[in-house]
Amino acid sequence: MEKKSIRDLHRDSIEQYRRRQKLPLTVVLDNVRSLNNIGSIFRTSDAFLVDRLMLCGITATPPSDEIHKTALGAENSVEWEYYGTTMECVENLRQQGYTICVLEQVKESVSLDSFRPEPGGKYAIVAGHEVHGVDPEVVNSADVCLEIPQFGTKHSLNVAVSTGIAIWHLFTAMRRD
Repeated sequence: MEKKSIRDLHRDSIEQYRRRQKLPLTVVLDNVRSLNNIGSIFRTSDAFLVDRLMLCGITATPPSDEIHKTALGAENSVEWEYYGTTMECVENLRQQGYTICVLEQVKESVSLDSFRPEPGGKYAIVAGHEVHGVDPEVVNSADVCLEIPQFGTKHSLNVAVSTGIAIWHLFTAMRRD
């Protein structure tokens, strides 16, 4: 089989992409420390029409050579905002009518594969620090905690991987609506 060329892929320019209708989906990064993870989440957000990224606390912001290394320019196409604290961001999103979905392993979590977004709803996925996860105050304020089922010997996934899985799940469900 022959690989597709850049022309075959019919990619939007940044201007075209910004004019496209996005999903009512926002990704919130709670104190994510790795610039490579941040860049990867920008790139995944671009691929699946995430409305915007919220970068909170110690999460670095563009411009950054390290973010660009994995974002490959998605930091220029995906809208983003910075908040000093994740709680401030979450409270703002809640006032805008978003359902706050925290990616975290807690006793009351809902398995991601059984979570179905409501048609017409607006959702925010909150992903946390690579070691400590999402801040407990944010977890306790969530509308739902989502857990990705895992079957191996490890108990967690990289934050960029888990965020990508959650984005894909909501993307496929919301695109059907």
